[in-house]
Amino acid sequence: MSTAFSTLPDLILEPMVRAALMEDLGQNGDVTTRAVIPADTEYCARIRAREAGVVSGMQIARIAFHLVDASLKVETLLGDGAACQPGDVLMTIEGSAASILSGERVALNYAGRLTGIATLTAAFVAETAGSQTRITCTRKTTPGMRIAEKQAVLHGGGFNHRFGLSDAILIKDNHIAAAGGVRAVLEAAKASVSHMMKVEIEVDTLDQLAQVLDCGGADVVLLDNMDTPTLIKAVTMAQGQVQTEASGNMKLDRIREVAATGVDYISSGALTHSARTLDLGLDF
Repeated sequence: MSTAFSTLPDLILEPMVRAALMEDLGQNGDVTTRAVIPADTEYCARIRAREAGVVSGMQIARIAFHLVDASLKVETLLGDGAACQPGDVLMTIEGSAASILSGERVALNYAGRLTGIATLTAAFVAETAGSQTRITCTRKTTPGMRIAEKQAVLHGGGFNHRFGLSDAILIKDNHIAAAGGVRAVLEAAKASVSHMMKVEIEVDTLDQLAQVLDCGGADVVLLDNMDTPTLIKAVTMAQGQVQTEASGNMKLDRIREVAATGVDYISSGALTHSARTLDLGLDF
């Protein structure tokens, strides 16, 4: 699996993980562990994969354990972006048994969720083999977890779309309707946008695409909910003028067919909103 991604600094991820730990530990900490585990008990725990997939969330799991107890010795054996098989040990954690138990659920929640996203993304990417099409995610992410889920897409070999409303202009159908049409909205965007910011516009029909190409000003055209024959025509029309992105109902069983149309990108919200959590376990 590709590892062509940069690891984020821990300090960017820590607030999210800290909030999850505070949610779990509440105001009174881990009352079960405090009641039944002697304070000086030490163990070595292992996070294992119980099914095959592509690993993600190991950096976050490490952060979770270290936020609970900085003295824990955490070793990552299969890092983010690595392939795993059932029984593989992804991480070992040594030290206070109480600390390990207190961080366990948050670490596994993140790791299982993110490994599921990376695994589904890898399956989408595999369907584009032989093409130049890139798989990208969307903003359809779990509130508060966007940065982690987008990292998981990278771990699976995909690419990131915009992170939020502030880092790129994406003109959608409601913007077009409210602004008075394709030409009006593109002219407004061109008049205000920084030279450092990309402009993408969504179209539903070939007539709208023709208007966009005639107006100019867009860097990318999002071809929304088009069937495959229409996508082929759209890619031909846009060739050499703008990049193309296919979106809408982009499920796994359709990716190979859509990639064959020659689109530059396929974006799918399913990567983050429909990924199944992969089964990972922590055992002493």
